[in-house]
Amino acid sequence: MSIHILRKDIERCRQEMVQLALHSSLSDQRVIETSKKLDYLLNTYNKLSSKSS
Repeated sequence: MSIHILRKDIERCRQEMVQLALHSSLSDQRVIETSKKLDYLLNTYNKLSSKSS
């Protein structure tokens, strides 16, 4: 997975999480699942970017 694609996925996921939270609550299961997905994407990004350094 390229870092460029990963950045787009991270931003898309972040926006989705914010929208879900605005229309429900932070404890809503969809917000939590999206947050977990965002964590995974960010961790993957950090691993890839540290390898390229």
